[in-house]
Amino acid sequence: MSAYYETPPLAGATGPAFLNVAVKVATELEPLELERFLRDVETAVGRQRTQHLAARPIDIDILFIDDVRRDFGSFEVPHPYLRDRPFNLIPLAEIAPDLVDPKTEKTVGALAAATDRTGIERKTRSLNFLADRQDQAPEIRLSIDRAGVSRIKRVVRLNLDGNETVFDGEFSMVADLAHDKAGVHMSRFAELLEDATLEVLSRDNDARRIEDVVGSIAGRIVESQRALRADVRLRATFGLERWTPVSGKRSQETYTLIGIAHADRSRIRKVVGVEAEGMTACPCAQGMIREHSFRELREAGFSEADANRALDALPVATHNQRGRGSILIGVADGREGEVRAEMLVEIVENSMSSETYDLLKRPDEFFIVNKAHDNPRFVEDVVRGILARALDVYADFGDETFVSATQVNYESIHKHDAFAEAFGTFGELRRELRDGATAHTDLASWLGTRPSQVLA
Repeated sequence: MSAYYETPPLAGATGPAFLNVAVKVATELEPLELERFLRDVETAVGRQRTQHLAARPIDIDILFIDDVRRDFGSFEVPHPYLRDRPFNLIPLAEIAPDLVDPKTEKTVGALAAATDRTGIERKTRSLNFLADRQDQAPEIRLSIDRAGVSRIKRVVRLNLDGNETVFDGEFSMVADLAHDKAGVHMSRFAELLEDATLEVLSRDNDARRIEDVVGSIAGRIVESQRALRADVRLRATFGLERWTPVSGKRSQETYTLIGIAHADRSRIRKVVGVEAEGMTACPCAQGMIREHSFRELREAGFSEADANRALDALPVATHNQRGRGSILIGVADGREGEVRAEMLVEIVENSMSSETYDLLKRPDEFFIVNKAHDNPRFVEDVVRGILARALDVYADFGDETFVSATQVNYESIHKHDAFAEAFGTFGELRRELRDGATAHTDLASWLGTRPSQVLA
């Protein structure tokens, strides 16, 4: 596309100066189809053909097709005398100077060089300002650890377990800010998002993973914002096909895919994970109900053995919670492609008392309630289960692999929620299981968002 050129109206034309631009396009449309399409564009923009050479909001001319003059049945490229139409010639010469004009057999560039450009003014495509407040010194010369944008929503297409999937994504992007800069360039975050997303999606399907997107964006933020470090987070909802446990009804269950990346001047580190919902049954309340029921049975004449047999045979009442669990995996040895979202969902759901479904028939409700009461779990039990299952599923991953697990239970009889979290490298967790307590690396330290440290 050429620059814009402002040209005075030719003799006989009315109205203000005209604005002209030349564009080279590729299309699969046949010439007549292209002609109809362009006329429809003119109509949509608001052109009305009421008077010859009258001022108009838009006028689209086809100058060349395949760089030569050709006849296509009743359609002929209407090559004008370019030397007599400077408003066409000057913009065209900017993008196609070697194109040969069939009427004069001269190049477009040669014709433009011999054309009188009086009154023709090259215009910039946008307003340009010298003011750049962000790069100026702030009044208070203190650095900022994290500055950026959050809750940018985009539809992205990513690889999910070998299939291209459409996600509703929400991005957060931050960078550090030196003490001598007033602010970061917020608009550049959105530009980087578009560029990096297109760059990643242009690769082969195997590379279009959520961690590649956030990693690419984080690296570009460091470069464009001249930052020491940058962090990018993407949360994207997706669906997996599921069948209810007894009735076998097909449903689409919704989960959240998470990608986090940290970049500095030397490297980019990434983690990928999921969030999934399920339910838990409280072991504490169930223990109290069992104890009380045992005494009631004994007072009713049951022997100790018979009372225990009855309580073992029947599910014991307790209160339930909806829970939301998450897992994050960080792989340092290039094996990110082996971490599959569907498997991460299985790890989280199987660590709770039971999975849940949007669609349930009565036999399914019975199955889930019975399963949950047979498998009571504290919020802490869920987190430990997520870590243990991750170590089992990815047993061949190296000791530098990072894992984080969280669980929030939305209490049914309390007015608070219960929360638990644990994290560490595979090596630290393996040593703890083998030798006892050890220090754990948190997510920030593993990513490198602050100087390396461990939390006991």
